[in-house]
Amino acid sequence: MNKKRYHRHIVMPEFGIEAQEKLNQSKVLVIGAGGLGSPVLQYLTAAGVGTIGIIDGDKVSLSNLQRQVLFNEEDIGKLKVDVAVQKLQQSNSEVNFISYPFYLDNENARPIIKEYNLIIDGTDSFESKYLINDACVLENKAFVYASVLKFEAQISTFNYRKTDGVAGPNYRDLYPEPPASGTVQNCATAGVLGALVGYIGSLQALEAIKILAEIGDNLSGKLLLIDAFNNSTLKLTVKKDPSNPLTGDNPSQFDLVDYQKFCTSNEDLKQLREISVSELKSMFDEEQQFKLIDVREPFEFDIVHLDAELIPMAEVELKKAAFISDTKVIVYCRSGYRSAKAIEYLQEKYGYKNLYNLKGGIIAYAKEIDPDLATY
Repeated sequence: MNKKRYHRHIVMPEFGIEAQEKLNQSKVLVIGAGGLGSPVLQYLTAAGVGTIGIIDGDKVSLSNLQRQVLFNEEDIGKLKVDVAVQKLQQSNSEVNFISYPFYLDNENARPIIKEYNLIIDGTDSFESKYLINDACVLENKAFVYASVLKFEAQISTFNYRKTDGVAGPNYRDLYPEPPASGTVQNCATAGVLGALVGYIGSLQALEAIKILAEIGDNLSGKLLLIDAFNNSTLKLTVKKDPSNPLTGDNPSQFDLVDYQKFCTSNEDLKQLREISVSELKSMFDEEQQFKLIDVREPFEFDIVHLDAELIPMAEVELKKAAFISDTKVIVYCRSGYRSAKAIEYLQEKYGYKNLYNLKGGIIAYAKEIDPDLATY
């Protein structure tokens, strides 16, 4: 360890050489190298965390640069993990980086997570957050959670074990069930203040450093709410839920579940017809007759799209006739949420019966079919 590099840590009586050595010996997994992951990775690297794992299957796109400060224009089209490791290694050659150029899923979550001391959640979907939580609980790992939308954010530490060995509350104690699909917007549809994402990611890094160095207090059992628009903060207490399926009085879940289905309501599953991205690819290859409609916003369409007609969500009612066809009409968006709501609306109000939702949206298509597509 280069003591000169970490001198500003070491000279603090509350920190000292022992805390720095703990950082140097720690292993942290950062899931998501985007808006939250960028400041997390930069500050953990600067702090001298010994091993940092980075998992993300996405590539850099132009719309990322408003908040993902680890990247620049020359990085567009490159894998985020590759760019991140290259730049971070230049910042601190003492840190060991392990890159995972793919997304976290049911198959790899537990084997990867079990190798690290602490997990940091830099994702932006409910499926990912429940997957991370459940894998961390099953592998007895703490994780630092955050969520940011528009001008608001929240941050906490879940499943943290104190000196008595008892684990604190986890994500399912706060949110037992995900909201119905399409009822909550994400950053792509509602927007997010770039500087706020940087601030929250820095708070996640601070939380991680304190936990790894075993100093100060952390946010286990607490949820910090931040409203940047009104410059207000609020700290709430998070208590354990006796009905938690993982850690409640009568546990009923002992492994990971299908998070795509879990985050879609039973009513949605009954009414929504879907096709997979592999099925769509086969339809393209076989030159089958069908109609493809994209319900995202024009700026999203400009970033990446399939061979589809663009009808933004706000124009679905006005252009409802475009969804009428003698063949299948496949509707897609970024992840499948908005397209599902568009189909639900047309089915309930007008009785359409030829609409199919593209499961996982264009993200799934890029992940499983065409990795060269730029996602955002």
